[in-house]
Formats: sequence, structure tokens, C-alpha cells
Amino acid sequence: MLEKKQIGQSTQSIWSGEQEHELYERSTQVPVVHSVSFGYKDIETWHKVALEEAEGHIYSRNTNPTVRAFEDKVKELEFAEAATSFASGMAAISNTLATFLKPGDRVVSIKDSYGGTNVIFNEFLPPLNIEVSLCETGDYEQLESEIAKGCTLLYLETPTNPTIKITDIKRLSLAAKKVGALVVVDNTFATPINQNPLLLGADITLHSASKYLGGHADALGGVICGNKDLVKKVYHYREINGATLAPMDAYSLIRGMKTLKLRVERQNKSALKIAEYLEQHPLVEQVNYPGLESHPSHDIAKKQMNNGYGGMLSFSVKGGLEAIKVFLPKLKYAHMAANLGCVETVVGPPLTTSHVECSAEERMAAGIPEGLVRYSTGIEDVEDLIEDLNQAFAYIS
Repeated sequence: MLEKKQIGQSTQSIWSGEQEHELYERSTQVPVVHSVSFGYKDIETWHKVALEEAEGHIYSRNTNPTVRAFEDKVKELEFAEAATSFASGMAAISNTLATFLKPGDRVVSIKDSYGGTNVIFNEFLPPLNIEVSLCETGDYEQLESEIAKGCTLLYLETPTNPTIKITDIKRLSLAAKKVGALVVVDNTFATPINQNPLLLGADITLHSASKYLGGHADALGGVICGNKDLVKKVYHYREINGATLAPMDAYSLIRGMKTLKLRVERQNKSALKIAEYLEQHPLVEQVNYPGLESHPSHDIAKKQMNNGYGGMLSFSVKGGLEAIKVFLPKLKYAHMAANLGCVETVVGPPLTTSHVECSAEERMAAGIPEGLVRYSTGIEDVEDLIEDLNQAFAYIS
């Protein structure tokens, strides 16, 4: 973990990764380097680069100049020593878990993580003789008890997708360190603008870069950050298994990140206003947003989220799934889609988005009602978004 730097987050988002390396022909933008391999005039230099004894690139499945610039940008924002990227967020998660877990190991996590992560915990790890203990999010007595029994890895996601629950990273990181466990935190929903898990005791923080980092729903990617030794281990697993971020996607992510703070600041403010509106609406049973004082973990969020509470919220509508089947298609300024974190507002129920891989019974066990709406706030004028919600509610009133 690196010490906090004095320059602002917007400056970091724009300049990190772009001054450290000489750009092609004095260009002011990071170029898209589509080359699969990189040529050398002599064997000695080529060999030194291959052994990582000299700067350079050999093959784009391993490293690439455009991809490296993206990694450096995220690394700086997360106050990390190193970063490595992947073809998707799930590749980042699965490669990280595969790097550090072996038969006989034990994982402690929470029940309502992202659905794809839960599939790994429930379906993929147990056959490998890796024990997984999933605890109630927010039940610190249970979490700390399971950690104290001994575990190899503590995996957290905060805020959670789609229930927007908050976990105290610092508290559980301290518990994990007592038993020598590695702490991994999915920081996708918070973004580095609002939360920095490494500063709270985590060892690795990861992102689905397809979401807020890119911000325009036009590039898939994932990234992890941490100290050099840990990241190098994950990089080695990824370079051999091949879940490599494409240069064009890396370029799109770099371009998107230049407005990251501007977008997130607006989404923070708009999401809070929308949550306050929904909390007063007679057709809404519950609103999940950590910026609301009514949120059960508001005080924890206030402590560990620096600049705001994020653009993600969820809410339950009276009438359940049948009601939202009518309600969601009536929204004029929202895509019904599986993505989130982009400039446009995006909505959907968990059964078609975050937990599409899970059965209704598994969603219920995770505390996810069928009538829940996941709402990713865009950067539209918030007054228009509230009016849009209002007119859509009229169809189910």
C-alpha cells in the first residue's frame, strides 16, 4: 500500500499511467497498440525483457503498452504498488481466487455477494475440496467467529450487489490478520473515488472495470490492485491461463477514467436525491442506499466511504415481480439491461442481472426479493430521473 498522495483524484484519473512511459511520436493520448508481439534487434535485450530484468514487452497475452497504462492509472487511484488486468470482472475474481486457494483451504465470505461470485463459492470451490463459509452480511459476531476458526482468504464486497449492504472493511481485516488470512475486497460499486480498501487493511482490491471505471458500457475488463508480490502471483496465473485484457478495451477504459471523478460525484449526489424520493413514495416498500440515515450501516459507510455513497441503489416495489414487470418498461430514461455504472441510468431485477445464474430459492436465501429493482444512477439531470420514476409508478398505482 502506498501513502496517500497530495494531487487530487481528477488529476490522478487523467494523468496517471500517461507520464511514466514515453508515448508514440509525442502523442498526447495513449495509443492503442494492437501488436500481438514485440520485436528485438538482439537476443541479449530480448532475453532480459523476457526475464523481467529490463523494461519492455514480449507478447500481448502477458503485457502490452496500452494495457499497462490502464493498470497504472487504477493502481495510483487505489494507492497500490501494482495492478494487473483481465478480460472481465469475473476473470479478475476467478483468477485471484484460483491463485491463492488450493485443496484443503477455507474461505470466509458473505451470502449476498454478486451472483457470479456466489456461483464460484457454491459450485466451483467445494468440488476442489475448498471449504466456503458464507455468513450473513453485517453479522459481525458470525463473521468474526468463522474467521477465528481459521481461513486462508476473507472475501468481501461492499456495497453489495444488489442489496447495497455495507461491511466494515477495517474491522474484518483486523480479524483476518489475526489468523493470517488474505483479505480481498470487490470495490466495483464504491469505485476508488469513494472508497480505498487497501487503506482500510485489505490486501487486494478488485474491480469489474466494465462498470464505473470505463463508465460508458463499451468495454469489458477487470483489474486487481495490491502489493507487488501478491499482484505478481495473480499476474502469473493470468498470463498462463490467458484471461487477457484487449488493448482496444484498455484504451476505452483509459478514456472513460478521465472523467471518473466527475461522473461519480454527480452519480453520488443524484442517487441520494433519488433514494430520498423513493423512501417517501407509497408504492415503495424498502430503499437500500447507504447515504440514507435509515440504512442500517449508514454510520459504517460514512466512516469508510470518503466522498459519497455511490450511484447504486435498490428498492422493493409493492406488488413484487408482477408490479415491476409493468413498472420498468415504462421508464423513459433508463435502459433495462445487465450493465451498471455507466453514464446512462440502467435498471433491472436481480433475476435478469446480478443473480441470473441463481435460482429463486438461492436469491431468497441471499435476502434478495423477486420484486427488487437494481437502479444504477446515470449522469442525466436528476429532476428528469425523478419525474421519470414518478410517471412510471402511475402505471401500477
